[in-house]
Amino acid sequence: MHTHGLRSVRRLPAMATAVALAAGTLAVLAPAPAHAAAGATLPFTSVEAESAATTGTRIGPDHTQGTHASEASGRRAVRLEPGQRVEFTVPRGANAVNVAHSVPDGRSGTLNVYVNGQKLARTLPVTSKYSYVDTPWIAGSKTHHLYDNARLLLGRDVQAGDKLAFEATDVQVTVDVADFEQVAAPAAKPSGAVSVTDKGADPSGRGDSTQAFRDAIAAARGGTVWIPPGEYRITSSLGGVQNVTIQGAGHWHSVVRASRFIDQSGSSGNVHIKDFAVIGEVTERVDSSPDNFVNGSLGPNSSVSGMWLQHLKVGLWLTGNNDNLVVEDNRILDTTADGLNLNGNARGVRVRNNFLRNQGDDALAMWSLNAPDVDSSFENNTISQPNLANGIAIYGGTDITVRGNLVSDTNALGSGIAISNQKFLDPFHPLSGTITVDGNTLVRTGAMNPNWNHPMGALRVDSYDSAIEAQVRITGTTITDSPYSAFEFVSGSGRGHAAKNITVDGATVRDTGTVVVQAETQGAATFRNVTATGVGSAGIYNCPYPAGSGTFTLTDGGGNSGWSSTWSDCSTWPQPGQGNPDPDPDRNLARGRPVTATGSQDVYTPGKAVDGDPHTYWESANHAFPQALTVDLGSAQPVRRLVLKLPPQSAWQARTQTLSVQGSTDGSSYSTVVPSTAYRFDPATGNTVSVGVSADIRYLRLHVTANTGWPAAQFSEVEAYLS
Repeated sequence: MHTHGLRSVRRLPAMATAVALAAGTLAVLAPAPAHAAAGATLPFTSVEAESAATTGTRIGPDHTQGTHASEASGRRAVRLEPGQRVEFTVPRGANAVNVAHSVPDGRSGTLNVYVNGQKLARTLPVTSKYSYVDTPWIAGSKTHHLYDNARLLLGRDVQAGDKLAFEATDVQVTVDVADFEQVAAPAAKPSGAVSVTDKGADPSGRGDSTQAFRDAIAAARGGTVWIPPGEYRITSSLGGVQNVTIQGAGHWHSVVRASRFIDQSGSSGNVHIKDFAVIGEVTERVDSSPDNFVNGSLGPNSSVSGMWLQHLKVGLWLTGNNDNLVVEDNRILDTTADGLNLNGNARGVRVRNNFLRNQGDDALAMWSLNAPDVDSSFENNTISQPNLANGIAIYGGTDITVRGNLVSDTNALGSGIAISNQKFLDPFHPLSGTITVDGNTLVRTGAMNPNWNHPMGALRVDSYDSAIEAQVRITGTTITDSPYSAFEFVSGSGRGHAAKNITVDGATVRDTGTVVVQAETQGAATFRNVTATGVGSAGIYNCPYPAGSGTFTLTDGGGNSGWSSTWSDCSTWPQPGQGNPDPDPDRNLARGRPVTATGSQDVYTPGKAVDGDPHTYWESANHAFPQALTVDLGSAQPVRRLVLKLPPQSAWQARTQTLSVQGSTDGSSYSTVVPSTAYRFDPATGNTVSVGVSADIRYLRLHVTANTGWPAAQFSEVEAYLS
């Protein structure tokens, strides 16, 4: 079985063409609909570790492929050495917690757990066993899947406002996010159900319960199989599952340990699977192995609900007849490939209100191989941290809907949402009918594609193997903090197929790193009521490839604002924050940029020097001069002035730091642009120093040799300006 994502894609050189901008052609369009909050309604509340109190080190933000910060939720996390803690303020009443974490490759350990300072007898096991996945057959991939999830029933209730702390004991642990949940008591056995324990299943998890499950399914045909609270081990997949309900007491209570649960090519249907966990032992991705919760078909009119699926290759890889299948209210975590893939011939399938985290390929995908997926939808799902491909991907199909989803923190080879004619294999059925993309929210989505050597947008329409002939209707979209572009129109094969018949109606774009519209192939789209603020470089990049293949026409349907400028030089790709043609001279070029240092002390990490908060600061390793801080401005910039700060509080007594300013355009060869000078930081003047500079710099380095106030280099803000 072959799962997929963006596989081998060609780099698309930027080639200049004219921008075609028409006006007034969409005046008859209805207003964009109002939308409720996107994403799933979840029974837990998540809290980011970087917002918690800690004695560890906060890392990030970062969008560099293959780093712990870039794969983390929010692109930030907290790193704990043994003995260090992160302490969360509990946001709601809870008796259980799930923690996304990472430990060094090849290591395992535990986290001690404290409630209001009292150490619990229970500890939380942490491991790298299911992390650090390599897929060398996927072009551009690096070691990824750095995180894992571990859950714990606390054995007591905690209330909103209580303090829940995790302490590393015997291994370094990077803590990303904690999910707090009030777990209900185990459900009761349904009347008339056939229990797997009555057929010999072992709820201790020691014995092999495979045959007991098969016998219970056969005996309960037309009724219910009951999985009581306990842990059950299944060593081979189940088949012949039809006209039966398989039900547990709740996924925190009824747990099946199996890397393969159902594997069958067909079924008469009416299969309902609900309310238990299937947790596998998949530690690498082998595309020829069906290491999936469901592999194949459940048959028509079936459902999957209330499940916890973890440590599998794919949650549900669906082929054959799955007409009118409903997949809802599930959690799918830590899969080495897709979370769910409708692999052709899906009719009337509804995938809704699911939570997916840490997928190693597309989190949710429809792939119209052999037959088209028809009239199927992904609605109101929450997706976090797909670490190789897309949050949601639609590869072909007819009359498909993607509505009300929340996607965040994509990595490397993916967009938040991809609408694509990439076929991978034949026979493939391209997009047709109407593709509805409505009311979705994309946060920090899009990524630098290492194959193209420039990025993919938060929402991508890709005429990869054939022109877009379907009507693509994108409405009510919110795109926030995209590291690169918001909307991308591309023919990813580099063959210049047209991306056309597209309307974007009603969108809010906030703080996009480069451009709002990234057009790289011929075609046309109409934009109406698209507003943008905080655009990093320019409104439009319009450079179809290959040269002479045609133009991409942007039609202004009215109501657009904040993105009228055009990137003028198609021989270069805009870098985040690189304005065009004349960057704002008052903009701080260093704020939020990637930053490194020769060392740091405790929680005073390099990112504190460029976070825009003068009250936080970087402090180098103590008693170890010289020390250096390096900021990547993204591209060579004619820097004329630096502003260096220490915290403004009067408690910071006056001190003098001796430093030189160095610059580089390539990150390897540095020259001194300001020689070593002693600068006095005085709270009476705001603890601020201004340094004149005259050089083109991409990598800005401050080389510090002395500090009269502390045996380390210290900066609360490093700011760089063009004037």
